[in-house]
Amino acid sequence: MADSLAELHRAGDLVDRYPAVPGLLAGLSGQELARAGRLLARLDADAVLAAHPATPAPVVAVTGHGTLSALAPLLTAELARHGILARVRTSDFGSWLFDLADPSSALYAARPALALCVLDAALVADELPLPWRVEDAERVLSQKLAQVERAVAVFVETARSATLVLNTLPLPRELTAQLVDLGARARLGALWREANVRLLRLSGEHPEVVTVDLDPLLAEGIAARDVRQSVYAKAHLSDALLAGYAREVGHLARQSAGGAKKVLALDLDDTVWGGVLGEVGPEGIETAGSYRGEAFRRFQRAAKQLGSQGVLLAAVSKNDQDVVVKTLREHPDLTLRDEDFVRIKANWRPKHDNLTELARELNVGVDSIVFADDSAFECGLVRRELPGVAVVGLGEEPALHTAALLEEGWFDARRLTAEDLARPDRYREERARQDFLDTFDSLEGYLRELDVSVTLAPAAPAQYDRVSQLTLRTNQFNLTTQRLQPSDVRALAADPSAGLLTITSGDRFGDNGLVGAVLLRRDGDTVHLDNFLLSCRVFSRGIEQTVLAAVLRHARETGAAQVLARYRRTAKNGKVADFYPRSGFSTVAFDEKAAAYRHALEPLPEPAAHVRLTARFDSVHPEGNAL
Repeated sequence: MADSLAELHRAGDLVDRYPAVPGLLAGLSGQELARAGRLLARLDADAVLAAHPATPAPVVAVTGHGTLSALAPLLTAELARHGILARVRTSDFGSWLFDLADPSSALYAARPALALCVLDAALVADELPLPWRVEDAERVLSQKLAQVERAVAVFVETARSATLVLNTLPLPRELTAQLVDLGARARLGALWREANVRLLRLSGEHPEVVTVDLDPLLAEGIAARDVRQSVYAKAHLSDALLAGYAREVGHLARQSAGGAKKVLALDLDDTVWGGVLGEVGPEGIETAGSYRGEAFRRFQRAAKQLGSQGVLLAAVSKNDQDVVVKTLREHPDLTLRDEDFVRIKANWRPKHDNLTELARELNVGVDSIVFADDSAFECGLVRRELPGVAVVGLGEEPALHTAALLEEGWFDARRLTAEDLARPDRYREERARQDFLDTFDSLEGYLRELDVSVTLAPAAPAQYDRVSQLTLRTNQFNLTTQRLQPSDVRALAADPSAGLLTITSGDRFGDNGLVGAVLLRRDGDTVHLDNFLLSCRVFSRGIEQTVLAAVLRHARETGAAQVLARYRRTAKNGKVADFYPRSGFSTVAFDEKAAAYRHALEPLPEPAAHVRLTARFDSVHPEGNAL
């Protein structure tokens, strides 16, 4: 794959073929990935964007204490693995405090989406007196933490739409071993860890801050530093540790670009359990209690843990459905049960066909699916037929399956919400809705009896994280794909000229929760409909029609003369391209990438007759204004 990338570069075709880069980087690691990153870093970002304007291209500002030149190509490669064009801006050596504490610095002028402040142990060690005591280390740690916290405060006020990434400080033995008193050494260890706790807690105190914990990377055996590079080049974190750090940043960038996954589709034979069910029967599969079975039990526990946090688990297996369901339900040693899966696809069809059907049934894109299988053949086939699916090749050693599943952080989220935790149950309710639909001769009769209720109301502070999440994760019914961080949502809610409305819904089968949002802006007698989002779970139930009718009616009743709306085409939202024209909007401007629409507020569209709507446009909290 690395050779293919180099060949494209030598042929001058890499810019034109940039969408193929994630596939070319798949499977690369270590030095190969670093070399690919150095090659990609030489690309003209403007040329790539001119050829592929829909490519996410965040500015990534890098600052810190030591030499960080090795980080830029690693970041470039890691973001490119997720289809993201990183525009990396690296600050001067040791300028982190000036960069972050001065609102007029070049870092803020670059308007980064991500600002990385990479810190290391030398930040403290270099300022210790000689001789030094534990109390000296405590004093320097306290000073540096105060500087970090001051920098965070300035960042939060200055870069409202950006994310600041910090990291914990590895404690080198070279420092602790200078204390011959073992009690003093222990006190230093405690103080150092308390400082790292303070850095980690900044993530909870400020939604704009993410602190990467380096300890889990070090626990995997990655060296914290290369002593010669640290002494001679002032590069105080090893290239391997920077590579692991860059991978974590890549996961964060993927989330911010709307690339989070929703579904984990698991093979069963030699993945969830050992052996082939059709050959050895339920009594012969390897599960908890046997030598290899313990490895499969660990994998099941990890999958079940993900499912408890809103990940939709599905089984996709070449087996007989009845036998699979019976085994999952009755086998005494299985951790995963049939009720843990929102869908079980056990048949003899190609797995890519089952994954396509699974996406259709769950009303998600195939690019929302992570597929895990031990078979290299099945993995390769799915990669070829469904390139949007994230494929996790587990290999033959079950002890390594759990690490392989979790390595890419496919389901990481900035904040878990109540809707996340309730998601699996709501998709199971969706199966009941589908069964209910099958009893009707017409869709109209089904919708009438479904008893859909909708509440349209200004966003409350407790809903800001969920609204942000909707903008980041909703791709199909998202008219502009404008991505908003929690800080952006708060700013919208505080803007007196803006309106931020949430959509919650329910029906006879249960509460769907917060499923959508409408972003409005008032300019004189014109209302701008900046975005309209709706969860894929509630498409085509009349909710969108009813909400839009209510928004237009309110605009007219409050003196507006027109409503202007925009649509920006992406690879995933084509199904709503005609949403505004179908609702009475006239076309103002149109091309293959975007469109602008106008509604003169006469006549108004009708809401769906079967939907019971409660609409409130008054502000529900002091900082908000709902027009």
